[in-house]
Amino acid sequence: MAISIPDSITIEHPGGRIEGKVSLNRSKSISNRVLIIRALANETFPIEHLSDSDDTQTLLKLLSQVQHGTVLDAHHAGTTYRFLCAWLCTQPGTQILTGSFRMKERPIKALVDALRSIGAQIHYLEKEGFPPLQIGPPPVEWKSSLTLPASISSQYISALMMIAPVLSHGLEIRLEGVPVSIPYISMTSALMHYFGIRVHWEESTIKIEKGAYQSIPFTVEADWSAASYYYSIAALADDAHIYVDGLKAESTQGDSKVVDLMRNFGLETIHTQSGILIEKRGSANDFFQYDFLYQPDLAQTFAVLCGGLGVRGQFTGLQTLRIKETDRIHALQMELSKVGVQLEKMPLSPDDEEDKEYYSVGGKAQKNGEVHIETYHDHRMAMAFAPLAVKFPLGIDHPAVVSKSYPGFWEDLLSLGFRIR
Repeated sequence: MAISIPDSITIEHPGGRIEGKVSLNRSKSISNRVLIIRALANETFPIEHLSDSDDTQTLLKLLSQVQHGTVLDAHHAGTTYRFLCAWLCTQPGTQILTGSFRMKERPIKALVDALRSIGAQIHYLEKEGFPPLQIGPPPVEWKSSLTLPASISSQYISALMMIAPVLSHGLEIRLEGVPVSIPYISMTSALMHYFGIRVHWEESTIKIEKGAYQSIPFTVEADWSAASYYYSIAALADDAHIYVDGLKAESTQGDSKVVDLMRNFGLETIHTQSGILIEKRGSANDFFQYDFLYQPDLAQTFAVLCGGLGVRGQFTGLQTLRIKETDRIHALQMELSKVGVQLEKMPLSPDDEEDKEYYSVGGKAQKNGEVHIETYHDHRMAMAFAPLAVKFPLGIDHPAVVSKSYPGFWEDLLSLGFRIR
């Protein structure tokens, strides 16, 4: 069922058991990586169930448009921008890579510095360290090693890993410190291995030899990040029995960790041949504590869920949230406060690590008049807050933002008995 999405909607649920089946959108993270790998391979290959998210469709379109002197606009798509930046450095001719106003506020310097250090020709066209970029043709000879702070975005590391096999001598990436979002680096490694490239990763060194990607048909699995919103709905409901199609128990996606984390909220997961069944079998614990360093895209889901149930939460590993589609920590603080929930930075104790930030979630969400959640051009703000409609009617402003990763989200909620007006 297709619905027209206005600038603001109100979503509610009549109550009672929530039951139904959802066929999730396919993984944006996997889709984008496989598209870059296909663009680097000598021959094309079919990709089944490619994500229909804005980010993936933008990448698919831009890869087909590359010609000398082309201006490529990645709009809001951060992953698309970063992967294209590295890929364009391997292509002949000169292109300009730009994006939306928000994209021009998102730093790209760490990736540009890394690419320049191995021979890429990249120039800033406006503000130093930020898009847009002018990217020239590759060098005659690429350098074969570089050193990066491990704290940079895993998307930068993945972008460098994927182009490594087509460089003159491959690439050795040395990471200084503790990497963030390790599961996304592991995902990239696993996909490269599927297409015939061996990735040697020992401790802080990733080594990839020169080679050729094999052209092998590929099927994209469903998105575990998106599944988290249905877990949240089930946890907030009095009773729930939700089947989610397209997910695998053995997944390359780090956000599959949601299965274990949601046991803290009384939910059990039954794996089937083609997906999962989410069932509510108990009550939530009074306290939830987790380090989201490896699953930052789940943080908003759990912050809202804790607030919805009145569960006291303590979160760490949120440092990358400030440079996403919006400053997600600020956005959560502003919108949770509308329903009486506080997300507060906690003072460090003498035993804490200096670079570690702690945030607490306190209070229980309550309807205080007419509540409208602003989404800040961030798809995950819309989807993380939507489950609160199990408890009370909730306004969502600019709901069409979900198209960035999950265009059919609102239609799928309708299939579970939600009402949207």
